Amino acid sequence: MIPEGDALSITFRATTVTTKELGKGIAVDFDAEGNPAGIEVLDACARFGGREALREVILEGVGH
Repeated sequence: MIPEGDALSITFRATTVTTKELGKGIAVDFDAEGNPAGIEVLDACARFGGREALREVILEGVGH
C-alpha cells in the first residue's frame, strides 16, 4: 500500500523553474524572469486546519 501524501501544489504556469525554499516545507518555483510559477506546501492539512479546509478553493480576481 502506498502512503497518502499531504502536500498542496499550485502551478501557475508550466515552464522551466528554479525552486526556492521559503521556510520548512514551503517552496516557490520561479520562471526565468523571476516570476512565481508555482508553490508547494508540505503537511498541508496540518497547516491549514485539516482536510476539510482544503476541499474548496476560491480564486479571487481571476480574469480581471
